[in-house]
Amino acid sequence: MNRLHATKEFWIAALRADSPALRDAVAEAGPTAEVPSCPGWTCADLVEHITTLTHWVRETVPRGVTARPTTAPVREGERPEWEAALDELRRELTGTIETLEAVEADSPAWNWAPQAKQAGFWHRRMAHEISVHRWDAESMAGRATPIETKLAADGVSEVLDTWLPAGRRNGPTDLHGVVHLVAGDAGYEWFVRLRGAGVALLDTSTILDSDDHHARAQVTGPASDLLLALMGRMRMDRLVVTGDPRLVSALRTG
Repeated sequence: MNRLHATKEFWIAALRADSPALRDAVAEAGPTAEVPSCPGWTCADLVEHITTLTHWVRETVPRGVTARPTTAPVREGERPEWEAALDELRRELTGTIETLEAVEADSPAWNWAPQAKQAGFWHRRMAHEISVHRWDAESMAGRATPIETKLAADGVSEVLDTWLPAGRRNGPTDLHGVVHLVAGDAGYEWFVRLRGAGVALLDTSTILDSDDHHARAQVTGPASDLLLALMGRMRMDRLVVTGDPRLVSALRTG
């Protein structure tokens, strides 16, 4: 695994870039448009999800405590009319950027992952949340553009070092083996060892030659496609897969 060095400033910059693109795409698609990458969702559902989540993050992260919040990111009351919903989305996205920018990455903040309870989790998480949903929204409008390469590579790392260790897997959990992921455009690669329900991201800079890290499956593609496939937005067969494809499917989340 190449070590990524993303920072709070990098993630905030990603939020600033993807937020207006997301707003434009949902406004273009309209409330009843179906989200092809999220079966069963309409554009209005997507807008409500993002709006309620960003509002919850704005209220939760600045508390400066690591205790689990007592509230959940759900809407109370009736869904607003479409134009009002778009305006609310704009305000919550803008407010989330301002809130996260004001919070230091090492400030105490609860998160759902088995890692340090710090606000930096949310800088990273919201950058990827908005980038993937921007892609969802643009897919509705028929003009999806890839996620920026370095951001997508960090998103792949987030799936492997955060989502999977937290037990948020949608693939099979009874397989054993090693998967080698390669994002050629980003110059990054990852080795992941599956041990049934367990998963370990291997650091190739410290692996010894005697370790059994030889891949039983390899998946190669652009960083954006790798991330979207792991997040369930794209079929794995859009990528180049060799070896046992079941091992690759075991890494899906989202």
